[in-house]
Amino acid sequence: MKETNGHPTEQQIRKVALASIIGSVIEQYDFLVTGIMAATVWGGVFFKLPGLAAIAAAIAVYGIGIIIRPLGAFIFGNIADRLGRKDAMVYALLLMGFSTLAIGLTPSYNSIGVIAPVLLIVFRLLQGISFGAEFGTAATWVVEQAARSKRRAFWGAWVGFAIPIGLLLGFGSVIFVKSLMSPAAFLSWGWRIFFVIGFIVAIVGIVIRTRTMDSFVFEGFKSNSQTLQHPARQVWRDMPLRILRTSLVNAMFGGVFFLSFVFGTGYMKSVGFTGTQAETIGLIAAAFMLVFMIIGSTLADKINRRTILLIAAVVAFVFAIPYFYLLNTGNFLLATIAEIIGFGFVFGFGYGAVPTFYTESFPTKYRASGASAGYQVSQVYGGGLIPIIAGMLLHTYGIHRAYLYIGMLVMGYAALAIFAILASPETKGASLEA
Repeated sequence: MKETNGHPTEQQIRKVALASIIGSVIEQYDFLVTGIMAATVWGGVFFKLPGLAAIAAAIAVYGIGIIIRPLGAFIFGNIADRLGRKDAMVYALLLMGFSTLAIGLTPSYNSIGVIAPVLLIVFRLLQGISFGAEFGTAATWVVEQAARSKRRAFWGAWVGFAIPIGLLLGFGSVIFVKSLMSPAAFLSWGWRIFFVIGFIVAIVGIVIRTRTMDSFVFEGFKSNSQTLQHPARQVWRDMPLRILRTSLVNAMFGGVFFLSFVFGTGYMKSVGFTGTQAETIGLIAAAFMLVFMIIGSTLADKINRRTILLIAAVVAFVFAIPYFYLLNTGNFLLATIAEIIGFGFVFGFGYGAVPTFYTESFPTKYRASGASAGYQVSQVYGGGLIPIIAGMLLHTYGIHRAYLYIGMLVMGYAALAIFAILASPETKGASLEA
């Protein structure tokens, strides 16, 4: 099908969205399975520490892979704004596949001693650099292709759809593999299966992405020789306050995600849930998240971006402490309700507007760099820092007191997000061809 009136048809938009979501699902699967293993396995495999200290150390290693993300955003944002969105996405997925396989092949502490956690840290850093490229460039790729569509937020949300789909595949595959072997076998070698599979499937994703067109907005921009020499550096010079403001919005979402998913899985085990129960609860919440994300993106097109983001942030503020209180009951049903609201709704509904909000906030010349910078910087003091602090609070105060402090921490981030959303201009209807 050919373009009409100089812009892509819905079928062509769908092809780019599909290529983006396939690659993003693979990256999400790899990264999210890593989170599950960090919360449930790595403490005993790579660290010789007692109980909660081992869990905290494993989650901290997972966290440093998030803190390094801005470097990946800078490197791959520069590639995306100079060479093309598609090229950056292919290179990022290649690095993700390699680092994921390397983690799966890293020997245990019992085999090589302290070298094991050192190697784990190195490969987590590489994984984090790769993941730092994904959101901003993938969102830019899809939203630019849908620049003249009335469903821009819906198409942008396809990048977000990869998260619950990746969670479903991650939790589902872990539960399935665990059912096929003994706990001892899973801890010994079974957990490594997911990382080998992630590498193999990454190759498939690379092939799919290389066969897909770049966005028509960037192609037109590039053909007019308007690309910058150093776009990732230039956006920091021109729009530092915009990067900071947009980062405050996602700091809350990143914190909610990693608290619920990574820290929350280990937290539920500490409360008394089995690993399988915690993963099943996560699986259910992920399914609801996908539904809420579709609803959020649809309403973002019908109403606006800010309203959707604001609703999610207010719910996060109000439900922060009740979320952990319900988990502390040790009741499966109450914990599931907590995850559906605190994780599925807050993250899913708000994320229906997040990809388009970020993409629409920056001009074409450094759109991928700007969107990536704002999003990934937030992961340093949001997604990366919150689970580390939460792990320290849990280790210091224990189950029955720590949740109050952790809940107040989330409330603080939610308040900052509300302030940033109210201070942001509405981007619905903004032209992307400039």
